[in-house]
Amino acid sequence: MLPSRSLTAPGGGSATLAAVPPTSRPFRFGVQASTAPDARSWAQSARQMEQLGYSTLTMPDHFTGQLAPIPALMAAAGATEHLRVGALVFDNDYRHPVVLAKELATMDVLSDGRVEIGLGAGWMASDYEAAGIPYDRPGVRVDRFVEGLAIIKGVMAEGPFSFAGEHYTVTDYDGLPLPVQRPRPPLLIGGGGRRVLSIAACEADIVGVNGNMNAGVVGPDALGTMTLEAVTERVGWVREAAAERHDDIELNIRVFFLRVTDDRASVVEGVAKMIGVEPAMVEHSPFALIGSVNSITEDLVRRREELGFSYVIVGPDDVEPFAPVVAALAGS
Repeated sequence: MLPSRSLTAPGGGSATLAAVPPTSRPFRFGVQASTAPDARSWAQSARQMEQLGYSTLTMPDHFTGQLAPIPALMAAAGATEHLRVGALVFDNDYRHPVVLAKELATMDVLSDGRVEIGLGAGWMASDYEAAGIPYDRPGVRVDRFVEGLAIIKGVMAEGPFSFAGEHYTVTDYDGLPLPVQRPRPPLLIGGGGRRVLSIAACEADIVGVNGNMNAGVVGPDALGTMTLEAVTERVGWVREAAAERHDDIELNIRVFFLRVTDDRASVVEGVAKMIGVEPAMVEHSPFALIGSVNSITEDLVRRREELGFSYVIVGPDDVEPFAPVVAALAGS
């Protein structure tokens, strides 16, 4: 077993990580976008991301004013040559897993193998309430997600597939078309609780470390799980559950608070005031990147070394300001 280690953030703050990552993956960067006024604007945005060196366009999966992710992602793939596309993440409860698997496989065929599969157990209570979908307790949603995950993997394999579980039954279903990427497109599972992150560590190619959204909303409880200490604990859960397959996992984080600026202290203070936390929390949180291009670059290199994050996703308003960081680090 690797020794434990104390991590120290710039200006103070520490947390203990159960194990030191033995290898570093190359950096890659994505953009989480959700809407555009028309098809032309959406396509232009996707092409800009590709030209600036971003690896992936991801979309949320909610019933808000966003574009529907499957057609929008396919449109983005059609407008680009190399940009990968995927949801961050598809809610298992919104589509039967056989339906989602067929849609994802078709997207992979039509994009020449540029799909990433993002899956989660669902968390946004308002989506469920608006659509009349039962919002079961977290344990039930996760149980159903585990079955859905098994089905998606199974129907993307060759030949007929059957499954009998508590929530789903599939009988002799031959999932066609098969995806271009074999045995399936890369699988990202995102979560903030120990159970989901442990499942991700055992089943996924990419593990997205989130705050804990069990309350169904982004509030004080969720923000309290975005500190350096909380994220460090979650990365430890992933490493413990992954065991010998740890080196096969790409660690991902979606940055929510990003600002390229030479006045780091003032921006940190402003963000902290806006969300109702202490400035130190914002300064050290892995969900925040605030500072000059050079300081953000240094922060990302240090976080990869100490926590393992090499796949970083930013918001649509950050595409151009963050581009110099992408140019400096992507692929390195």
